[in-house]
Amino acid sequence: MRVRPISPDLLVDELADRIAALPGRPWSRVAVDGAPAARPQALADDLVEPLRLRGRPVLRVGAWDFLRPASVRLEHGHTDPDAYYEDWLDAGALRREVLDPLATEGGDGRVLPSLWDARRDRATRAEYVTLPEGGVLLVDGTLLLGRWLPFDLVVHLSLSSGALARRTPDELAWTLPAYDRYATEVEPTRQATVVVRADDPRRPALVEP
Repeated sequence: MRVRPISPDLLVDELADRIAALPGRPWSRVAVDGAPAARPQALADDLVEPLRLRGRPVLRVGAWDFLRPASVRLEHGHTDPDAYYEDWLDAGALRREVLDPLATEGGDGRVLPSLWDARRDRATRAEYVTLPEGGVLLVDGTLLLGRWLPFDLVVHLSLSSGALARRTPDELAWTLPAYDRYATEVEPTRQATVVVRADDPRRPALVEP
């Protein structure tokens, strides 16, 4: 294993090259996974335009728009790390509405980009959109691995326990045990296609075999 320091701009370029090289027959489903402190949403956003410049249509989806209703999510309180780990994400809905429609067999490209507005605790009423063949789905989220979600490529933004604790806001410190479980039970650095060490967002590093 080799850890190669890389600039943020070059990281985006290299990831875009790798994603654009996916067969895309008929679509490519890509996840950017990481704790909120690692800013997976920002990296996924940064990949959109480079992929379009490489000739790939892109659809951005946030896993945070597929959380369960508060009655389920917060059944054990607002700060239960086990519920955060197990119950917050509606993985079934994410698969049914986003990933399965882009499957090689049986997919029609018709995707629901968001399902649930967690802040208002109600359906988003989003309309379905169609991703053209050859397009790339970019999903950002946290704790995505270990759920049997059918992604074609997963980028995991890895934080050391110290960096995760430092960069997590005090009001979210209760989530830290969930990431300890994730590291132990799922081992995302082993499961992901690409691992990026992101302790310092200004100085990421690619982990290579």
